[in-house]
Amino acid sequence: MREDLAINDEIRASEVRLVGDNVEEGIYPISEALRIADELELDLIEIAPMVNPPVCKVMDYQKFQYQQRRRNSRNGPRTTRVKVKEIRFGPQTDEHDYKFKLEHAIGFLKKGAKVKSYVYFRGRSILFKEQGEKLLLRFANDLEDYAKVDKMPVLEGRRMTIMLSPKKQTSKNKNAERSKEASAIKAAEATN
Repeated sequence: MREDLAINDEIRASEVRLVGDNVEEGIYPISEALRIADELELDLIEIAPMVNPPVCKVMDYQKFQYQQRRRNSRNGPRTTRVKVKEIRFGPQTDEHDYKFKLEHAIGFLKKGAKVKSYVYFRGRSILFKEQGEKLLLRFANDLEDYAKVDKMPVLEGRRMTIMLSPKKQTSKNKNAERSKEASAIKAAEATN
């Protein structure tokens, strides 16, 4: 909320552009604008101080503050940042590295982050474009329970990228996952 707004006698301009309900809009000397606001038993609020002449609105200052707080609270919590995690492969990534990176991708997707996976081609390895594409398609196929493909493999310079976003878990999936975790905990406790 903007706290630096000038109201009533704090306004230093000699002329102001007056706006508001029940007011004839136009340019007025500050004394006339203050008189109009006083007659309506409202405040004169400088809402655009940087223009020439500054724009002042005739309204109740408490109501204005309330509207500003409401507008800010409405805009605030809805903005969520989507994290994008990157996973890099080489065109000839071996099986162990592939599985290791697959597990990381599953973890990222479970936490709600998007996964941007890419194969980086160095030097003459650009000749293995088909291998890179197969690797990325296999990666997307292995993650089909956790993610949906936003963007199919595309070659951009020396990188072939694929974009995956997490699937929304239904309550049935969440309950199944919780029961698996609970049974794993019980099994671990039974062995101890």
